[in-house]
Amino acid sequence: MLWMESVEHELLREAGVAVMDEMPDGSVESWPRVSVSCDYRSAIRFGDVVDIEAGVEKVGRSSVAYRFHFTHDGRAVATGRVVAVRCLLQHGGRPQAVLVPEEIIAKLSRYAFPTDPAAGEAAGPA
Repeated sequence: MLWMESVEHELLREAGVAVMDEMPDGSVESWPRVSVSCDYRSAIRFGDVVDIEAGVEKVGRSSVAYRFHFTHDGRAVATGRVVAVRCLLQHGGRPQAVLVPEEIIAKLSRYAFPTDPAAGEAAGPA
């Protein structure tokens, strides 16, 4: 999870999307994760260098699903998926899902994984 979160944040920074947006009233909009999964394909050892490609699988009304591909020396070692929901966070209150702004949708769409019909999943970053 830690690696996927770090790569997700790097993707957001590269896209020009803030991880946390402070609102004029002092509240914050951010991206809490609601689902995380990772399927391991082959082993790596401590100290191995792992490359991680990330892309946007889908942008919903209030959520973003990311896909991750982990490789070591060109060999697939894992695939992961994270779903984050855009939420309004107010002091003392519960997170409230909010719509993903059109500007953010446009920025994230540049990072979409193309669908590979033969594999039945995302093929890789655009």
